[in-house]
Amino acid sequence: MKNNESTKLSEIAQKSLASLMSDYQTTSQGLTQTDADNRLKKYGENTIQTVKKRSELFVFIENFTSMMAILLWVSGIIATFSGMLELGIAIWTVNVINGCFSYWQQHAAQKATDSLKKMLPSYVKVTRNGKIKQIREEELVPGDLFTLQAGDAIPADARIFNCSNLQVDESSLTGESLPVDKGNQYQQGDGKFAQNNIVFAGTTVTSGTASGIVFATGMTTEFGRIAQLTQNQKKVIYPLQRELNQLTRQLTLIAISIGTVFFLLAIFFVHSPIASSFIFALGMIVAFIPEGLLPTVTLSLAQGTQRMAKHHALLKNLNSVETLGETTVICSDKTGTLTQNQMTVNHIWLISKQYDVSGTGYFTNGSVSSASGNIILEEEADLRELLQIATLDNDTEVTEGKENEKSKILGTPTEAALIILTRKAGIDSQHENQKFPRLKELPFDSNRKLMSIISKTQTGTPIIYTKGALSSELQICDQILDAGQIRALTEADRKKILAINEKYAREGLRSLAFSFRKVVDQDPLMDQKIDSYTIENAERHMVFVGLVTMSDPPRPEIFDAVKKCHHASIKIIMVTGDSPITAKSIATKIGITSDKARIITGSELDQLSDDDLQRAVKDEVIFARVAPEHKFRIVSMCQKNGEIVASTGDGVNDAPALKRADIGIAMGVTGTDVAKDAADMILTDDNFASIVSAIEEGRTVYKNLQKFLLYILNSNVPEAAPSIVFLLTKGLVPLPLTVMQILTVDLGTDLLPALGLGVEKSEPGVMDLPPRPRDSHLLNKSIIIKAFVLYGLVASIISICAYFFVNYIHGWPSVALMASGAGYAKATTMTLGAIIFCQIAAAMNCRTQISSVFSIGLFSNRRIWLGIIAELALFAVLIYTPFLQEIFNTQPLNLVEWFFLFCIPIPLFLLEELRKFFVRRTKSHN
Repeated sequence: MKNNESTKLSEIAQKSLASLMSDYQTTSQGLTQTDADNRLKKYGENTIQTVKKRSELFVFIENFTSMMAILLWVSGIIATFSGMLELGIAIWTVNVINGCFSYWQQHAAQKATDSLKKMLPSYVKVTRNGKIKQIREEELVPGDLFTLQAGDAIPADARIFNCSNLQVDESSLTGESLPVDKGNQYQQGDGKFAQNNIVFAGTTVTSGTASGIVFATGMTTEFGRIAQLTQNQKKVIYPLQRELNQLTRQLTLIAISIGTVFFLLAIFFVHSPIASSFIFALGMIVAFIPEGLLPTVTLSLAQGTQRMAKHHALLKNLNSVETLGETTVICSDKTGTLTQNQMTVNHIWLISKQYDVSGTGYFTNGSVSSASGNIILEEEADLRELLQIATLDNDTEVTEGKENEKSKILGTPTEAALIILTRKAGIDSQHENQKFPRLKELPFDSNRKLMSIISKTQTGTPIIYTKGALSSELQICDQILDAGQIRALTEADRKKILAINEKYAREGLRSLAFSFRKVVDQDPLMDQKIDSYTIENAERHMVFVGLVTMSDPPRPEIFDAVKKCHHASIKIIMVTGDSPITAKSIATKIGITSDKARIITGSELDQLSDDDLQRAVKDEVIFARVAPEHKFRIVSMCQKNGEIVASTGDGVNDAPALKRADIGIAMGVTGTDVAKDAADMILTDDNFASIVSAIEEGRTVYKNLQKFLLYILNSNVPEAAPSIVFLLTKGLVPLPLTVMQILTVDLGTDLLPALGLGVEKSEPGVMDLPPRPRDSHLLNKSIIIKAFVLYGLVASIISICAYFFVNYIHGWPSVALMASGAGYAKATTMTLGAIIFCQIAAAMNCRTQISSVFSIGLFSNRRIWLGIIAELALFAVLIYTPFLQEIFNTQPLNLVEWFFLFCIPIPLFLLEELRKFFVRRTKSHN
């Protein structure tokens, strides 16, 4: 928040109610309806404006205008004007199918995202013309007086002028996991949004009631201001988009260069006519353009999004899948992502005993498990007394669920944790409240940090139960309960209590102290009416009982997820609004950082220069008490260090960072609409472990794309080899492969198994490798050598041999090579068949990079085998269907020729398995 904005909030918080009402021209009777209508016209509706969505037509067209798509459009035009209409139509058909498929995937993802969005409450109670009425929250205007109660979402920024026991969950704005106490008397707290008598839009009332005067609505609220900051951020281009653009340029340059060279050679070396030379060159260009790249990339990404959805990660953009695989840094919120967002009791401490209740099932049927054995609750007076206070001095309500529904607990997380604790101990809170009816409540306030109730015992005498901060409890206690006996609270006792509390604080645990006071005959309150019980005369001479500690525990899956990140060299930076002690405790407990990690608070961050912050994020660091601008800046500095950053968040305060990050990850359960709009991925379970699964999937997708490239490019060499033979022999050897047959390989037989490679499961150890360098490319030296030298050269030799094999059967070399007719068509068919059968072996070989195919299961990828069967069926259709024979220049094959083809894949597959074996053996020795 800017200084002038913070100053404005402080001024509003400190103004008198009369002055504030004067500023907003309202009274205790509220606005008149006429004034409200006029202000609604002036200020607009109380809504958060989202970024205008692009038209569906524009989104649709965008899928047909990538660099590869444009290249294919141009190739189709050239083919058509060269007299090869069938070729042009085939290329355009591929573009249309791929564009439609890509659009459909994006549209489906957006629909799923929209369905996750949560609507804010529709109505709010306001005072207008002196009467309370219910209006749509969109109609709320500055100057309105409105009321709030537990469970309400706050629809606008407002100054409180009346409240009772009000606590507000501001985690969506500040990241603070615990509810914030609010009051009608100004107190400036620490950090941003800390004015205790102001409530903010987008936050939620967890307990109590309040009345307030609205001073900001819609986009002028703090919620709206941050939403505006988010909308002003331009989204970065996905790495895969950049990579595919570069790959397209590389392949285009290669294809056009080779085509040009062959065009000139055909004219000046073979002396072919210009028209024939152009068609010949076009065949070479078609051979080196992987027309199946876009469909395979789209399918691989789409399959990746589907697998991620099963792991509770919803991708809004297909390109986000691969970007996840590049992630080097995760800037993660704590509450609800690393932790369960559910306060849980860890320890019960009494002066004579202590219990570790951090596990489940500790309290069952009235007994508690501890290191000393099973202790029967009825025999433990101190424990029973503490649980009695936790039950009665508690405003949380438990609503029993209907059939097949769980019970719901309505209240603050702290009090809910206490109720769950007492329920596990076999205590029925409703029964206890009937047994010890509440006579009066002394509500909690942020000054004394205590809450007390006065109940009536079964003998009819009053008893005072108090819970709250230890420092406040020790001030009002002069006695202590020790093994069922009340005795004086000594200085040694105080030191012992403070020491154990400090130990718990270092562990990041929040503590609550409990005390009671029985009003007996000698007590001055005995003869007074309940109405005369006050904080001053009731909260004194208390008997200290003990402490309860609690925390928001880590998610069970988080430990393995963090280990995976470390093995994968992915750095995790915790960025939270919580306290430094709590943040460090959680970070070290789950293994994100060591004890030596530097903790930087929001106020310290303000003093750091960009250079200092850049250096800081390179080391072990935790950020606590951060504001919206802080998280955005942290992500930016990580990116300046060359990192690929994934940033998580659920609140409006996280939205700018989510949009700035390479991958913004919003929470689907607790996330605000602004956060979801800004994000690239939405977690439907709000679980950090789902991010790690998504990253693993992203890495697998990239590896699969490389497998596809290796597979698709290795056929380019045997597709080009016949033309090279044609040139080297100055046309004496007729073209062993036609342009339409080349396209058959690229768009038909090659494409089907390639799609199977796009969904191959990850090889073992994919998360034991560091993220690939940013300067690495899909098309690297290893792929080029394998595709063009190893696989491609072998396939070229085999396919040319197949061509001469047919000619040999027909009398060559005694008879001249055929340049037309059925014999020539059969020879080119055999060349085509040899390439196809070489690709069958290549499809199996490309399934793994180092591991044996047998180790992942020879038949584990059904799509590849279905693709192989389909390409064989397509080949058979092309050579046995009369009208297709004419288009593709094919002829039926006899048994000998089929036997020749079926002998090709097995030795190629086994030789590659042998090569991989030696590679693995060499690596193991190193």
